[in-house]
Amino acid sequence: MAANCSTGSATEPPGLVTQWREIDNLNQQQLRAGDSWYLLDKRWFDQWKEYVHTGDQNSSSYPGKIDNTELFEDLDSYHLKERLSENEDFILVPSEAWQKLLSWYDLMDDQPPLERKVVDLPSTVKVEVYPVEVYLCLSSNLESTVAGQFSRADKIHTIHQKIRQHFTVSETAESRLWMRSTDTSSERLRNLNMTVLDACLSSGMTVIMEIRNVDGTWPTSRPQIMRNSADEDSYRGPPGVCGLTNLGNTCFMNSALQCLSNTPPLTEYFLMNLYLEELNFTNPLGMKGEIAEAYADVIKQMWSGRHYSVVPRVFKTKVGHFASQFLGYQQHDSQELLSFLLDGLHEDLNRVKKKEYIELKDADGRPDQEVAEEAWRNHLRRNDSVIVDTFHGLFKSTLVCPECNKVSVTFDPFCYLSVPLPVSKERVMEVFYVSLDPMAKPTQYRLIVPKAGRVIDLCTALSQATDVPPSQMAVADVFNHRFYRIYQAEESLSCILDRDDIFVYQLNSGCMDQADEEVILAIYMRERSHYRDYGSGSNSYSTSLFGHPLLMSVPRAQCTREDLYQLLLKRLARYVHPLDPSELEEEDEDEELYTAQTNGVSDDEGEEDSEEAGPAKKEEQTQESNQADGQNNGPLEASPSNEGEQRAEEEESSSEPDRASSTEEGQSACGSTDTNSQDANDGDQSAAAEPAGKEEEDEEEEEEEDGEGAATCAQANKRVPGRRHYTERRKKALFTIQAVNSNGTTERGMAEAGSGFSFSSQPYIAIDWDPDIKKKYYNENEAEKYIKHQSMDVPHLQTTVQLQECIELFTTVETLEEENPWYCPTCKRHQLATKKLDLWSLPEVLIIHLKRFSYTKYSREKLDTIVEFPLRDLDFSGFLLKKTMNSTEPPCRYDLISVSNHYGGLRDGHYTSYAQNKDNGQWYYFDDSKVTFAREEQIVTSAAYLLFYQRQDKIRQPTVPPPVPENHITSETHDAADGASSCVSMETD
Repeated sequence: MAANCSTGSATEPPGLVTQWREIDNLNQQQLRAGDSWYLLDKRWFDQWKEYVHTGDQNSSSYPGKIDNTELFEDLDSYHLKERLSENEDFILVPSEAWQKLLSWYDLMDDQPPLERKVVDLPSTVKVEVYPVEVYLCLSSNLESTVAGQFSRADKIHTIHQKIRQHFTVSETAESRLWMRSTDTSSERLRNLNMTVLDACLSSGMTVIMEIRNVDGTWPTSRPQIMRNSADEDSYRGPPGVCGLTNLGNTCFMNSALQCLSNTPPLTEYFLMNLYLEELNFTNPLGMKGEIAEAYADVIKQMWSGRHYSVVPRVFKTKVGHFASQFLGYQQHDSQELLSFLLDGLHEDLNRVKKKEYIELKDADGRPDQEVAEEAWRNHLRRNDSVIVDTFHGLFKSTLVCPECNKVSVTFDPFCYLSVPLPVSKERVMEVFYVSLDPMAKPTQYRLIVPKAGRVIDLCTALSQATDVPPSQMAVADVFNHRFYRIYQAEESLSCILDRDDIFVYQLNSGCMDQADEEVILAIYMRERSHYRDYGSGSNSYSTSLFGHPLLMSVPRAQCTREDLYQLLLKRLARYVHPLDPSELEEEDEDEELYTAQTNGVSDDEGEEDSEEAGPAKKEEQTQESNQADGQNNGPLEASPSNEGEQRAEEEESSSEPDRASSTEEGQSACGSTDTNSQDANDGDQSAAAEPAGKEEEDEEEEEEEDGEGAATCAQANKRVPGRRHYTERRKKALFTIQAVNSNGTTERGMAEAGSGFSFSSQPYIAIDWDPDIKKKYYNENEAEKYIKHQSMDVPHLQTTVQLQECIELFTTVETLEEENPWYCPTCKRHQLATKKLDLWSLPEVLIIHLKRFSYTKYSREKLDTIVEFPLRDLDFSGFLLKKTMNSTEPPCRYDLISVSNHYGGLRDGHYTSYAQNKDNGQWYYFDDSKVTFAREEQIVTSAAYLLFYQRQDKIRQPTVPPPVPENHITSETHDAADGASSCVSMETD
């Protein structure tokens, strides 16, 4: 037959009628996504139909071999012609029909079959005549490309394999694909099971394969290393002994990563690339595999043995992207980061692609074994990953209704144990006690007070050590030279943190009971600048706080500048020197003082048209004033032009009320020059009208009462801009007094006539010092001195508990809080039921979270209790309810593999970690980028926060001998080099 003559490889065809019937029936098939159909030249097919319809196998219409020549653009590339039309240029036949025709008639030599896939497009199902044609290459050589055609129904894995085959890439080499649409940007093809259509891959694009370097980095990424490339190329260290750079308050993340990195089953899972087959890109609860990939990159770099330290910047960015609470560079809790990371890795690697709904059932009296097995099976139906395999165990939760005694038993999975620490009912506090005796230095005491006590309890404890009644004490938190807070007696001690500087001040007898008669003044020390602050919009002098503030109880009647000045001189006598008469001598030189106001208490020497003298002149003038006092209060030597001074001499014997009135007038110009320079200038008018002679009267009174205190009660002169200059002799004052706000920065108004202070709330005043006077008369070293009470010599023994005690406390019955009641199905309402948690089964790696941070509606604190935990043979057999263990079940003994530490308090802190290397068994201390050898006796500290234990039957013996210990493994860190890549930037990852 003709058919046999012309087809060398064709099989014997059936009869022509049979051929037509079989092909026609097959062509009636419906299109199904993923099926293969073939293009067939329309003219050849028409000739074949004519041939089979003749019924004559020897007919001249015999079509010969299948020939699609007219469909090709050329016979070299066999590219399909553009804009071919179905049923005009070609027809489509299903795969089975094509195979029959091919077996009967064969195909023209060298012509490829035109196989096409059926694709499910958004609006229809059709045969894909024109496939996606892309260029394939390696990232190491972007110029060498090869074209490849792929159906939109093909998976990216098909392209991946095509590149491996063409460029002879080893199957063991880890690689990833990038899709490049332009010369400047690329996008990761993460999911190899995604179709070409879903990946939005279109003709003309380039697919680049990138092969991971031996040091764990990717060629197209910025080098995640800490030294230059030459150092890194030559560095060879123990795998896993690698620091993590602190990107800015990221020690919490570094500590958790180091602990997970040294968890053998999880790290080996990533190093062996087992995660690549289990990445879950469709899980709505996951992160599209990005967290798992970012974590894998960090682990591979850390365990390459080629880095001193790794910069986990990409990982940090991914974490912040999927968990907004970790955005930025604030301080966070390593346990919170660990919880998020374990959950994110689990969902990204969950083997369950579609989670089914499962209704939880109560035990209803069934045996625990049955209920536990059912709960675990249900858990695995929705959650199955390496995280579940490694870290998940099972609780037994028992709830009892207090009203109807309904018992509810459920079994719940857990990823870590958060165990409480036994809380002491007492607390050790350190305070500084400031006595009323001005010559007594502050004394530091260590007191034991009730943890839930009040401030009055602190005062009571201090009273036992000082014999001072608690009613005569005021407690304050001092911070940055000011009172951060002044506490009331009934306030809770939980408001005071261990790191606060607490000062307790002794007050006058009975002052707390005489609130109407006594005023408790908060006193700040301030130093004036030498120069006016014109830039602030005024010509006042800026001030700065220094030294320790004071609390003093003062009779309300003595709240005048003059009286306060004398009281403060006494109070500061230990470190403020009195004026030295031997240094005083008369000078006529004018010298401007740095302020535009009187520099002390009420001057009582008002002269019209007067000017202030400088600090040096005031000393001489004070000396002359004192000499006058010693000569029966004779008249001062006046300046010839000073009519006001002569008038003052005539009024020397003025009455007391008049003197007080004059004091009020004179003091309207007194005060700090920080912000009230204009008020000071305005006060010059009233100061000029003060009667003379009050200096002498005041000094005589003070000499009788206070001895040498009179010599120090001096009044500064002042110079008023725009007036004529002359030298006057007036009493010198060491400082000025100014009412201020609680921060000591803003000055407040004064009482009528400016001589006293009116207080509606807690009064604050500032003692303002001229810099030169402060340097000469204020002894800073003496002011800072304090003594330690013998209670400070008693060692502060930290509370020590055993880890087993914490676990026992975890399994203790507790009553639910009002914020979290339980709905009783019997009572049909929420109840404050009792709850008890028990351990049913434990995982391969057990994470124990020590709850050092305590947060309640009333207090926040960190417990520095030392928890003694074993490094080996932690036995849980006494805590497990599951007692039916047989020889095939694992033991309940665990060995420690890593610890996350937290140093510091609630406001700030620092995280580090200890970890045992899985390869050599050596313990290391990880402090961000620094890694040092560690001894086992260093590991148990009061900073331990997260404990990682591995079950003994799963621990593999080290295969590499531990290195010889050195003082320091990693040297100083350097910024990562911006190594330029020879290929296209792919930073969009």
